[in-house]
Amino acid sequence: MMELTGLTRRFDGVPAVSDVTLTVRDDEYLTLLGPSGAGKSTLLRLIAGLERPDSGSIRLNGEDITHRPTHTRGLGFVQQSYALFPHISVFDNVAFGLRNRLVDPVTDETGVKRRVDAMLELVGLSDLGQRMPGQLSGGQKQRVSLARTLVTEPKICLLDEPLGALDANLRERMTVELRRIREALGVTFMHVTGNEAEALAMGDRMIVLDRGRAVMIDAPDTVYARPATVAVAKFLNAYNVLDGKAEIGGFRHGDVLLPLPEGAARAAHYAVRYDLASIEPAGGAPAPGRAAMPAAFIAREFLGSRVVYFLHRPDGGVFEVERHLSRSDPVDHPKDAALTVTWAVDDVLAFDASGRLIETRRLKGAA
Repeated sequence: MMELTGLTRRFDGVPAVSDVTLTVRDDEYLTLLGPSGAGKSTLLRLIAGLERPDSGSIRLNGEDITHRPTHTRGLGFVQQSYALFPHISVFDNVAFGLRNRLVDPVTDETGVKRRVDAMLELVGLSDLGQRMPGQLSGGQKQRVSLARTLVTEPKICLLDEPLGALDANLRERMTVELRRIREALGVTFMHVTGNEAEALAMGDRMIVLDRGRAVMIDAPDTVYARPATVAVAKFLNAYNVLDGKAEIGGFRHGDVLLPLPEGAARAAHYAVRYDLASIEPAGGAPAPGRAAMPAAFIAREFLGSRVVYFLHRPDGGVFEVERHLSRSDPVDHPKDAALTVTWAVDDVLAFDASGRLIETRRLKGAA
């Protein structure tokens, strides 16, 4: 188990990581999500010892490793760039850490071969040990980089955007493979990503960073269904977020008055998830318990298993509606067609002026 307490790192007086406190459990997959510049990679580098904190501490299994040199921490680091040695084989790349580490190097070549062969089999590269890195695909290079780290049996494996350089198909396959490999070894993974779908799919828990602060740490399904702040809702790229203010009778967004869930009288932001909204003909009154807003059709985008519809809101912003093809067939609308978007009032998330989620009656009942 690793404990981060009040970890802070500043560059030129500007905090890149600010007062992060976190317990990393044994045998878990933790994903770190946030926009560019949120401090994700800096946090990983602090844990690895590649950066020194201005304040705070890092404890691993009860021992303070805050100022311990990188190579004595017992942690592994997998970089997006692979960092393979181009002049030696896959086998020798994976064996490098075993043979050359300063603490307890493995000098018995029989032992090296046994451990490297087992690791190459685990990552699905048993037949490629004698190839050179230049003969590998991007996905294969990423597996070699992972194998080279894991063969040294680190207590925690740190992955800095490991899938960022892969194409969509390889990224999807490696998402499954990374979870399989982690579960087979029982090693804790801390995986930095800027891709919300990747973070949600892979993590047992997620930490969402915003301007260096950990604004939410929870299970992916909780982060997705109940983002703690309006910033988290925006990072997820799954919510229509409408700004405005609560008044008697509902939530005022431009010229539209929308019904609020009970207990959300302090709302300053009103969020509707893409997949919980529907498109209906213009002019009809909303059914009981539903909200409605006029909209004009822009376009639809086919994304394989789902279709996303884009519509103009009355204030000129864009409203998105997502439909999975298992639920309905794609529908064509003429450009600029007048329509209505609707959603259940109970599905609305309301956030106060500070951006914090308001616990409405429905959310309290779901907790």
